[in-house]
This record gives sequence, C-alpha cells and structure tokens, in this order.
Amino acid sequence: MAHKISPKELSAHALAAPIAEADFDFKTTDDLEEMKDWFGQERSVDAIRMAATIQHSDFNAFVLGTPGSGRHTITQSILSDTAKDAPCPSDWVYVNNFEAPHKPIAIELPPGGANRLRAAMEALIDELANDIPALFESETYRTQRRSIEDTFTSGHEEAMSEVFEKARTRKVAILRTPMGFTFAGLQNGEVMSQEQYENLSEEDRKALEEAIEKTQKELSAVLRDVPKQEKDHRRKIEELNYSMASQGVDEAIGDVKEAFSQHKPVQDFLEAVRDDLIENAELFLQREDGAEAGPFPVATTKHYAKAQFQRYTVNVIVAHDEGDTGAPVVKEDLPTLANLIGRIEYASQMGALVTNFTMIKPGALHRANGGYLILDALQVLSEPLAWDALKRSLRAGEISIYSPGERLSMISTVSLDPDPVPLKTRVILIGERLHYYLLSALDPDFKHLFKLEADFNDQMPLADDAKEGYARLIATLARRAGGKALDTGAVARLFGESMRTTGDAERLTLNTSHLSDIIKEAGFWADKRDAKQIAREDIDKVIIEREYRAGRVRELSQEMILRDTVMIDTEGQRAGQINALSVMQIGGYMFGRPSRLTARTRPGTGKLIDIEREIELGGPLHSKGMLILQGYLAASYATKAPMSLWASLVFEQSYGGVDGDSASAAELIALLSSLAEAPIDQSFAITGSVNQFGDIQPIGGVNEKIEGFFDICAERGLSGRQGVLIPAANTKNLCLRKRVIDAVEQGKFHIIPMRTVNDGLEVLTGMDAGERGEDGAYPEGSLNRRVEDRLSGFADIRKTFVSDARHGNSNDRS
Repeated sequence: MAHKISPKELSAHALAAPIAEADFDFKTTDDLEEMKDWFGQERSVDAIRMAATIQHSDFNAFVLGTPGSGRHTITQSILSDTAKDAPCPSDWVYVNNFEAPHKPIAIELPPGGANRLRAAMEALIDELANDIPALFESETYRTQRRSIEDTFTSGHEEAMSEVFEKARTRKVAILRTPMGFTFAGLQNGEVMSQEQYENLSEEDRKALEEAIEKTQKELSAVLRDVPKQEKDHRRKIEELNYSMASQGVDEAIGDVKEAFSQHKPVQDFLEAVRDDLIENAELFLQREDGAEAGPFPVATTKHYAKAQFQRYTVNVIVAHDEGDTGAPVVKEDLPTLANLIGRIEYASQMGALVTNFTMIKPGALHRANGGYLILDALQVLSEPLAWDALKRSLRAGEISIYSPGERLSMISTVSLDPDPVPLKTRVILIGERLHYYLLSALDPDFKHLFKLEADFNDQMPLADDAKEGYARLIATLARRAGGKALDTGAVARLFGESMRTTGDAERLTLNTSHLSDIIKEAGFWADKRDAKQIAREDIDKVIIEREYRAGRVRELSQEMILRDTVMIDTEGQRAGQINALSVMQIGGYMFGRPSRLTARTRPGTGKLIDIEREIELGGPLHSKGMLILQGYLAASYATKAPMSLWASLVFEQSYGGVDGDSASAAELIALLSSLAEAPIDQSFAITGSVNQFGDIQPIGGVNEKIEGFFDICAERGLSGRQGVLIPAANTKNLCLRKRVIDAVEQGKFHIIPMRTVNDGLEVLTGMDAGERGEDGAYPEGSLNRRVEDRLSGFADIRKTFVSDARHGNSNDRS
C-alpha cells in the first residue's frame, strides 16, 4: 500500500453514498405500503389542490419543473380526485336560428339533456314524416279540399255559363281558340260566315257589333275576376293545409314541449321549430325521386337524417349521461386553435365552400367546461393563435369559435357566428421553469390569468426521517412498473444512484421517471438470471450497461490520451504545467476528461494573457475567472511594487470553446509554479475555482471529473501516487463509482480536499506554501516567498530597463 499523500486525504468511506442495507428494516419493497401522497412535493401539491378548489375564475395554475419529476401524473391524479366530488356540468347544444341562420343558438341543458333533446327531435321528425302525409291523405282533408275545389270550379263555371247564355240570346257566338276567345254572329243557330255577315243590312250589322262588344265586356269582367278567385282559392287551400299541418305538428310537438317545460331556451326553440314545420309541411310530402304529383305530392317516408330535415337537427356539443357525477378532467395533447376553441367545418358544393350549424365541432375548452383542462405550455405557445385564443377565452369567460382564416382575413366565404358558450373551467399549464419565467416577464396578461405556480422540487434533503418515505416511493414506483420487488441491497444501491443523479451525497433526486426507468431495466436483468427479486447486482448492471451504451465518445477521448495523441502526464514533475479537469456532456451523458494547462512567465507590464480569451474560445465565465486570478495575484504579491509580470495561460490541444471558472485554481497554481520555478507533480489533477482571497470554491460535476482522471491512470497502471484535488466544499457531493472507491481503499488513488490555494500548492509541489509573518514577509524557502522574490526581481528588471531607456534618450537629445 502506498504512503499517504496528505493528512487531509479522504477515506474510502467518505466517497460513497451514506446508505447501507442495515438502514432498512424490511426485506423487500413488497413489505412496504404503497405511497398515497406525493413524497417530497408538498409545496407544489398544495398549490395544485388550491387551484382545483378555489372558486375565483382567474386562479389558474402553472405547474413548473423539470421533465421526469412527475408533474403530469401528480397533476392528473389531484385533479381527478377533486373532480370526483364536483357537480356534473351542463350539456351544451347548438340549434338552428330560423330567423338568422348564420348565427346558431347555443342552449344550456342539465346533464343528460342534450341527448334527450336530440332524441326527442329525431322522434318528432320521424313521427311527422308519417303523420303529416297521413293527414293530407285522410278523407277529412280530401273532402275539405274537394269542397274548396268544387266551390271555385262551380263559381267560375256559373259565371262563364251566364256570359255564354247571354251571348246566345244576343245571337253572339263565343269561340275558344289557341290565342284566347273570339266572337262571331249567329244565324239560325250557326256561326255566321263572312258572306252572311256582309249580306247583313247596315242596321243589323251595327246591332250585331254592339251585341259582340257588350258580350266581350261581360266576358272580360268574368275573366278579370279569375285571378282574384284563384288567389282566394289558394288562400283557402293554404289555410286548410296550415290547419291540417298545425293539427299534426301541435299534437307531435306537445310531448317534446312538455318534456322540456322548465327550459325556456328550449321552449323558444321548439316554438320556432313549430312555426317552421307548419310553414314547410311540404318537406314531408316529397317523393323519393324529388318529383311532384298533383297539388300535393305523394307522401314518402323521410327520416331525421335526410337533408331536408337538417334544419331541425340538434348539434350536441357537450353531453353527459343523466345521473353522471363529477367534473371532467381533459388533457389536450395537441392544443391547436381548433382543438382548443372548436371549429366550423366546411363542405364543397358546386365549387363553393358552404357550412351550417351542424358542422360546428367542440374544442377542449367545451369538453372541460365546468371542470379542468391540462395543457402543455410549450405546445400551446408553439401553435399559431392558440395562446391568444386561450387568454381571450379566460379573460372573457366565454368560448367564441372562429377560424384562423377569419382572424387573418384570408377567406371570404360565408361563415357562421355561433353564440359564445359561457366558460367556467380551471386551466392547468405544465411547463419548465424557463417557460414560466419568460411568460411572467414578457406577457402582461399571464400573471393576471395564472395566479398560482406549483414549483416541483428536483431533489430533497437526505434525512433520517426521509429514508423510509423514499423507500416507500421506490416501492410504489416498482409496483406501478408492474415488475419485481427490490431487496434492501437494491434499494440501498438505488439510493446511491439517486444521490449520484443530484450530484450531492446529501440529497435525493425526485426525478421519478429516472428512478422508474432504472427499476424497469433492473427487472430485465433480474429476469435474465431467473431471480425472483431485484438485487444490488441488477442495479449495478443497469449503470454499467447505460455507461457502456453512451460511452463511445468517452472511450474515444480516453483512447486519444492513452495513445499520446492528446498529451496528458500522469507521472513526473514539471513547472508551469498542471492537469485540469473538465466535464463534457453528450446528450444526457456526462463524463470527465483531463486537460493539460500550461503557464509561462517573464518580466512585463503586469499583463496576464489568457490565450483562450484572446482567440475568442473562452466564454464569459472563464474570462471572469481569469480576472479574479489577476486580482488575487496583485493583492497577494504586488504589495510594494507594481505588478511587473507578463504571463500567458492556455489549455493545450483545446480546439473548442472553454467556459466556466472551475479551472481557475489550476490556472493560478500553474502560474505560481512557473513564477516560483517549483515543479508540479503530474500524478495529480485538480479542479476548483478560486476567489480573490485565494479560497477554493465548489464546482459542478466533481464525480465525473474524478472518474475521468482515474480511468486514464487506471489504464496506464496505478502507481499509488495518483489522485485528484477537489474543493473541500465538494466533499458532500461525492458519490463515486465502486472502482474508484476500491482503489482509494487500497491506497492506489487519492482524493484530497483543499480549502485554499496554499493547500493545493503544498500537495502539488511538496513545498511549504508559507503565510505572511508579522513583519509582512513570507518565510524563507516557502513557495510564496519564491513567487514574491521573483516578482520583485521582475520589478527591478523593469525599473532598470525604464531607467536605462530614459538615460539613453537624454544622451541622444544632448
């Protein structure tokens, strides 16, 4: 076993998740009760429950959090539980507006009423389709119709007969021709010929012409009365038809009116239906081929679905069964404008688009009216006009149906303007935190309409009282996955992986989707070995396989280092050179890799060159770390003379962007090593950021960074000296893989926390860093003394150079 590198070195016990099988008093998760509440999400659950029960209309909620935290499942469950005890909302139908067909009428009905009204109207039309033809074929109708016809015919014939009789008395003949009536004289009962007419005396001819003129006037008078008589005839027929139709319609519609006697809008609609049915009774008397026979066509059977009865249709928009209880909970996965507020469909007829009230289709807001509507925030915001329509409906408290073409004035076809439906629903938006904060900042309506936020926790603290609850959460996820139970070893291992996911050994993840996926995969591997339960080895197998599946890029990166394509030393010493650690993320997979960082120094004007920043590969956070580093140097070493340093820092063989300040400690130590000419042990790598006082600050991805350097060292062969320096504040984040913990336990690898830059300097150089004494100087032989002396030497060189330059210039002038 190798010797201790530092007394501050962490033990193997400090590197693993602080959970063991002995912490649990059950054998398998089957022994645990299923969790009824939502563990760790009390804050967000309370907010959702408030949104579900508060009566004020504008207390809609935005559920925010990261994917996998159970937002959708928890929201759906809470709303479903609340909705069960809520009253069933009203039904809604659209019916024809007989006075203004382009403005269909919306009618509210109690639960079950929509289907009852539709069925009643169907039955009414089917009944009238049989009754009205029967009425017009009845003997009573035929007798009354015949009487009217006979009266008209006899009256007309009597008048004509009287004219013809008077004409014969006057010896005038009335002749019918294709062109109408003509007149001639009679002689001996026969129509007078032209020759006979010419042989008449002047007096007889004049008498005949007077008789013809008189007869002509009488006939004209009779014929002038014919239209009036026909009009009167038609009026009497219409009155008879109206009377007969009224008799049939009133008798049939009476039952419907009685069934809906408590609903005035329905009564108004039925009254309009009655008037229209009576006025259009001939709709029930059309033959199948559309032809007509006689004054009234032959009766045929036409049912409710036929085109001529469409005007009496009841278009059911929202319907519930009679006796239903509970409010609806609607989740709309595709919240387009039409899917939210409904749409008006069109049909093509003879090259034109036409529509009517039966082509109105409901949207999610209609279906959720009186209940709850769940929407994905990003999808609503992504659909054209959908967000605006949702806000408009919530603000106005009603659902108005319109099309995008109408809104943008892109179509000019005839459309409908349906009555808006009053809206009373609770909308729950589910999205990520970014969506919530952007809407809060950019949309002034948002905070007025969505007053509640349910912020889901991503993680929770590990406490003694939380262990049992989290174990029950795991048991619940295992049961819902429909797989095997987990034994205590698997549960403890899953606790460790949960902490690894958060990057903190004192916190547990609440990403239930991630945990559930691990359990399902572990069940697969347990099946492979015919095990009855999921064990620790199955969880380990899941982690190994996941890293293998996602590890192609990591392996390529390590291969480049092992083949010395990318130069990283893991042994030896060198001044101004250090192994810095960084994290790369490919998709959802993170891995660490070491980078060589070098520093060069010489006398100068106090300029510190960050080569990454100079060539615009360094991000703002990296540049910030460099400026902090300059502040530390100036405050710690340039106390009596100006900073007379020129230094350059660079990540060698780095050809992509660099951001973050987690390498600032490595940069500072490399710089100080170059100044002090103190070699750095290349067996170590370092990560951490530094502030202006030299304190080492925590960084992210510490586990991946350690493992990235360890894997390189392990491939080359562990010497027993290799290790990683990390910020002391990151020790609580350590949840390392077993291969690293085993190596630390065997003394083959070392993990050393550091609180200050001096801590890192002492481990990496083997020299005492030194602290300023009461005299304001660093101890002789200390690394910091060497740095300060070197900088003082640089200042003297600069002073001499400036003095010589001035003296030389003065001689030139003289």
